[in-house]
Amino acid sequence: MPPGPLVYGEHVTYFDVASTAPLHPVARQALTAALDEGWADPARLYRSGRQARMLLDAARETVAEVLGARADEISFTGSGTQAVQLGILGALAGNRRTGRHLVHSAVEHSSVLHTAEQHAAAGGEVTEVGVDRQGLVSARDFAAAIRPDTALAVLQSANHEVGTVQPVTETAAAISGVPLLVDAAQSAGRLPVPPGWSLLAASAHKWGGPAGVGVLAVRKGVRYASPLPADERERGRVPGYVNVPAIVAAAASLRAVRAEAERENARLHALVERIRAQVPRLVPEVEVVGDPVNRLPHLVTFSCLYVDGEVLLTELDRAGFAVSSGSSCTSSTLTPSHVLAAMGVLTEGNVRVSLPYGVAEADVDRFLAVLPDIVAGVRAPLGLDLAVPAASGRQTLVIDALGKRCPLPVIELAKRIGEVPPGGTVAVLSDDEAARLDIPAWCEMREQEYLGEAPAADYGRDRGSAYLVRRTT
Repeated sequence: MPPGPLVYGEHVTYFDVASTAPLHPVARQALTAALDEGWADPARLYRSGRQARMLLDAARETVAEVLGARADEISFTGSGTQAVQLGILGALAGNRRTGRHLVHSAVEHSSVLHTAEQHAAAGGEVTEVGVDRQGLVSARDFAAAIRPDTALAVLQSANHEVGTVQPVTETAAAISGVPLLVDAAQSAGRLPVPPGWSLLAASAHKWGGPAGVGVLAVRKGVRYASPLPADERERGRVPGYVNVPAIVAAAASLRAVRAEAERENARLHALVERIRAQVPRLVPEVEVVGDPVNRLPHLVTFSCLYVDGEVLLTELDRAGFAVSSGSSCTSSTLTPSHVLAAMGVLTEGNVRVSLPYGVAEADVDRFLAVLPDIVAGVRAPLGLDLAVPAASGRQTLVIDALGKRCPLPVIELAKRIGEVPPGGTVAVLSDDEAARLDIPAWCEMREQEYLGEAPAADYGRDRGSAYLVRRTT
């Protein structure tokens, strides 16, 4: 039986499996058994060591079978992040004679971006391939970024924030001859692994295995040189002692969720489709983001105008729902989500719902029932009329939002755009980085015309930028 949704504390339903999934019952059983039988060093020849080695080998075979790899292509790491980092650095080192050029999409996980930054700082070159408004990369654009000195390309199987499934197979064919690393953290166990990869990374806690187990698969024939000091374990790719009981539990749960996936995916897909359809009807000024068709079955993301995402998450938690946010416009972190920014969609008020296996339809219905009042309550102190007010007749308006943080510049724009008639122009002065993303996104949602950006100095200010909007209606 698939696990039910995790409930912690009292009456809190867990809708954040994209961050980490509840431990699958099969994983729990396998972990308990392996703690008794697989505790010894699998590199030793005495009986308990041989027993641990047999369990480790069996786990490797299981993972390889599910991922469509050979057992000797699989190495276990300490996390999915470590698998990605070792995969990138090892492939770059192995292909250094080809060159030092790395290509990746603009919506990759931060583990890819941080590794690319390190590579660039060490003298390598990096090209970032953009995506469309659905978060989808084009195989043609990816191929156009390839150069004779390209040593590695990186493309996720599905996006961790909006659920868009990427064209991995088409991209692999388009860049034929260049190794492709696929980050399959969000899709492994849920969807079949797409063919075409040269290196693959995954993370057990995303599919219901224990935390602390990652998977790095390297195809035979792919040049790979460990970026770390030599170690005899895991074919020299990952140094250190392996956690055999956790690996056994990870393999058992991967096989279990893959066996359940076809039936459960259909059910979760229908529940997500209900959320995608109902949220814009129930809540005004909401944008559902991510590809509506090519998407993960269990994940949906939407952005609410004029709402701080962290405040909204706190209120949902009080109502009994644990969800996540791709928005980083908070008092502690003023950098918007790089995924939402690359897509050109709203970065404020972002909510990501990712449903666990076995979730009850009643929980989804309850979420849809409480969401409208929660959003309205968060917006209420703003005194904001969501309809564009009647014009006062003035042709131009300058809104000084300098020093105000997300989502306040957009809120000020929404409140005051009615002070100019259709055809009139509003200049929003802001030094908040999120405004550069959210004001164009607001214009698209509200069918207003975004005219671009100008120096704030044009309006007598010594910092920030002016974001120009023409009222159309």
